Amino acid sequence: MVKEGLSIMALNIGKPQTLTGLGQTVISGIVKRPVDEEIYLSQEQLTGDGQADLVHHGGPDKAVCVYSYDHYPYWEKHLDNTISYGAFGENLTIAGGTEQEIHIGDTFKWGEAVVQVSQPRMPCHKLAKKFEVPDLPKRVIETGFSGYYLRVLKEGTVSVKEPLIFQERHTTFSIAMVNDVYYKRCKDKMVIEQVSEDPYLATSWRKMLTKNKK
Repeated sequence: MVKEGLSIMALNIGKPQTLTGLGQTVISGIVKRPVDEEIYLSQEQLTGDGQADLVHHGGPDKAVCVYSYDHYPYWEKHLDNTISYGAFGENLTIAGGTEQEIHIGDTFKWGEAVVQVSQPRMPCHKLAKKFEVPDLPKRVIETGFSGYYLRVLKEGTVSVKEPLIFQERHTTFSIAMVNDVYYKRCKDKMVIEQVSEDPYLATSWRKMLTKNKK
């Protein structure tokens, strides 16, 4: 249950580096490594972490990327390979906390910091290049196993040893529902309007949903 908090299985960080896959080379921060030490979480990111494309990654509404370990067995079977913590470029690999369980605006205490769920994670081409699977972003969308982002309400020191302790729930919109509205119910103007007016949803997603409503 979310209200009992979420255990962190791995805290992963990484600086942008050269990534070669599918015959192309890009600079990306998608490659992460687990760390055990305490690190500082600022409003923008975890110390030691970084993004190459600051237009589409990083920033206040994407300070921390979260992915549920519950999805790992599916991907290991689908990819026919064993995958390690941080495989999807996430900063936090957690037990539970799936897209059906987590809602936009859910607020957690993490160590000295306070964080809040801001938006689903939108898979990009760099995920395909990392695994060298061209249709992987499409498959992430189809399964709904997207992961999500956290914004930082209070900065502070955090670590893998400290769970995400549930504080408040502000909306009825789960990450799964927002994904469904954006990818599968783009013509349902009433539902789109309800979700796009949610003040806890990241501004970029509110704008995208508003465009779909027109």
